[in-house]
Amino acid sequence: MFTTIREKLQAPHLRYLCAGAWNTTFGYLVGVLIFKACENSLSIISIGILTNILSISMSFTTYKVYVFKTKGRWIQEYLRSYLVYGGMAIFSIISLEILVGQLNFSIWLAQALIIISGVLISYLGHKNFTFKRHLK
Repeated sequence: MFTTIREKLQAPHLRYLCAGAWNTTFGYLVGVLIFKACENSLSIISIGILTNILSISMSFTTYKVYVFKTKGRWIQEYLRSYLVYGGMAIFSIISLEILVGQLNFSIWLAQALIIISGVLISYLGHKNFTFKRHLK
């Protein structure tokens, strides 16, 4: 009946939110930093691709190790995570081109708007596809 704070912190949904907060912060900062460092030498598309590779790798690792705590099958689950994030990555890159390249939004605002939409999509994809075999 009474649950401790420690027990509540072990709930998969709360672990997902904590990992998601870290992953979101990481992805946001990496995207902005790469943009600022490379805006004169790389296209927004190239910056988006590089940012997504780094962000997806970080997210996969935190979800695998901390949230879903799966064992083995690193390559299979990593590839599955790319399927989940692949659609989001394409959406993000195209959105960055439109928001920053065409509509002259600041990179800060554009990244924030794109990240918000990805939270729900990635949770559902990981829960129902990437790590599904581990959820009952």
